[in-house]
Amino acid sequence: MAVGVAALAATAGGALSPPAAAEGEAPPGQVEFPTHCAAPQEAGLPPADGPTAARIAVDDPAPKVGDTVTVTYQVARTPAVNPMAAELPADVLTPTGRVVLGGAQSGEVTVVGAKRNDPVQAGAGLPAVTMTGTFTVTGAGGITLAPGGYTLHTSHLLDLDTACAVAGAPVSERLTASPLPRANLRSVALGAAYGKPGAKVKVTGAGFTPGAAVTVAGRAGAAGTADRVAATADARGEVVAELPVTDRATTAVVAYEGPAWSAQQGSGPAAYTVVASAPATPGTQKVTAVVEPGALTMTQAGESITLGAVPYGERGAAPGRIGTVTVKDARGGPAGWSLIGKVTEFTGPGGVRIPGASLSWTPTCTAAPGSPSRCVAGSAGVVGPQGAVLASAPDGALVGGTFTIDAAVTLTVPPYTLPGAYRAVLTLTLS
Repeated sequence: MAVGVAALAATAGGALSPPAAAEGEAPPGQVEFPTHCAAPQEAGLPPADGPTAARIAVDDPAPKVGDTVTVTYQVARTPAVNPMAAELPADVLTPTGRVVLGGAQSGEVTVVGAKRNDPVQAGAGLPAVTMTGTFTVTGAGGITLAPGGYTLHTSHLLDLDTACAVAGAPVSERLTASPLPRANLRSVALGAAYGKPGAKVKVTGAGFTPGAAVTVAGRAGAAGTADRVAATADARGEVVAELPVTDRATTAVVAYEGPAWSAQQGSGPAAYTVVASAPATPGTQKVTAVVEPGALTMTQAGESITLGAVPYGERGAAPGRIGTVTVKDARGGPAGWSLIGKVTEFTGPGGVRIPGASLSWTPTCTAAPGSPSRCVAGSAGVVGPQGAVLASAPDGALVGGTFTIDAAVTLTVPPYTLPGAYRAVLTLTLS
């Protein structure tokens, strides 16, 4: 089931103070690079060329995909000078800048500093500044951060911008991002839910690794039975097999990759009943009643989710809720179920995108009275394009019931995202 998601965007950051270095030593990660600082035209001053000494730091050097990382860009020394012909008063200097990302993630991080400075004499160099911003990790692996250009804005008598261009600044900070755990989206379905001993049941599976060897096997509770057959997943990860069910202990069928069934590499169990015929005794009549298994189904209230707005220029989160999902399990047998959610990236005006990993949720799940199964809510955290568990019910000797599932969702919007409506698709898969 696919659900549209919409939101409005924006954000910013505050100042952090990096740890002090010993006197006479450069702080760890501090680099120097050539800078061309163009004085404002109103000042009538020539450009200032020289080295900038700066360092970049992050609050989390080992984030996961979908995490938000805070970046601090500290300029310790700049060739830029006071653009005024007189003393520059305290607290009139506002810095903004860019941090360049490389490696597993490309792009730039906008950083902004507070309006905070000591007085600067006419003709003297402008002081050190600290700027902060955030970005959302979208790819696993090593990410580099290098200083980019920065602008020093002064607001005394006149609003003046000293723009400092940077080319080829060395890397100042590195981090390593780990991927989100992959959700198991394998599923299995049976052509019949019961049959006589030796009957062949058609088994279809999906979500397996293309080309992988797959075992289709009988199961009795937590143990395997003698029924099994080998199959191979096709290029789309689908499996089709016929399993002769001869073991009367078989109560379910599973399919899996690897040497043994596991919740990470397998699908099922799908309930199956062996109906054995007994010889009739003279003077008696056989009475057979079959309880027909039903289906595993879900319904959802509404087809769209509207998230709250985030003011432009402020870092914040757009909150909302998914439409309530109702899962009904009328299959019988020992098989539990899982409900997985995946979200695409958000697309907004002008093709601006917000990563799907910026959407997180906090699920809840309630079983209706009389339901044999218990309902387990998924963990709070990132949804993302790789998927996360919204809710599940474990395998058991007796399962089934009706379950109500909700989740509060939050979209973390990167700083200074272009205002407008951003849309994505949240897909829920029940298996």
